[in-house]
Amino acid sequence: MAQTFTRESYDLDLLLDSIEVHPYRLIVHNDEINTFDWVIDSLIDVCKHTRLQAEQCAYIIHYKGKYTVKEGEENLLLGMRSALVERGIGATVEG
Repeated sequence: MAQTFTRESYDLDLLLDSIEVHPYRLIVHNDEINTFDWVIDSLIDVCKHTRLQAEQCAYIIHYKGKYTVKEGEENLLLGMRSALVERGIGATVEG
């Protein structure tokens, strides 16, 4: 039996194929040591965030206690985590 495709099912298949699933997350934890500016500048330098993205992440980290600032491949995130920790910022990689 031949399978028929509607335009909607074809578009959905293309959309689903284009979505990358990254099982690993880089999480930054709040502390009472680092300033907003330091965290923002670090997210810009290390994670390549825009200033707006970094500011939003910093506020969420502050008010929620932690936040996933990046998703991706484990090796990439482990390098970013190391760079943040070297700057005195608490970060973990979870998968």
